[in-house]
Amino acid sequence: MEKSVQSYRQQEYQAMVHSLKPSPPILKNALAAFSVGGFICAFGQVFFNLFSQMGMNEKDAGTVVIILMLFIGAFLTGLGIYDNLGKFAGAGSIIPITGFANSIVSSAMEWKREGYLFGVGARMFTIAGPVLVYGLLSSAMIGLIAFLW
Repeated sequence: MEKSVQSYRQQEYQAMVHSLKPSPPILKNALAAFSVGGFICAFGQVFFNLFSQMGMNEKDAGTVVIILMLFIGAFLTGLGIYDNLGKFAGAGSIIPITGFANSIVSSAMEWKREGYLFGVGARMFTIAGPVLVYGLLSSAMIGLIAFLW
């Protein structure tokens, strides 16, 4: 009997919370994510086109753009700008390669007080570690399949 009363109260409480919770601005969030993610990608494409016009082949230009975008993401994270961009854009700021740099640098900054070896070195890949592991494993498996094929 007491369990059903408690269950009823919990359901009543959940209904009250649901009715009072503000609805998120879905359209605004989607437009912000699309705009910022698109701007970051377009920014990288501008540099790719610039390096290609300067005489680099596509592979080298792509490599330089990746390094440049990683540097920009890491630098803006160090200045605290990328976090504000992430608050505004949400997923739009984490999809491009700059989001990867942000995840590594923000983890490193968070654990700096623990020291460079046991803090930064050991915990820097806390967020990005699974991405690296699965990316490396997937690429090794695809390379092995392509080699055997």
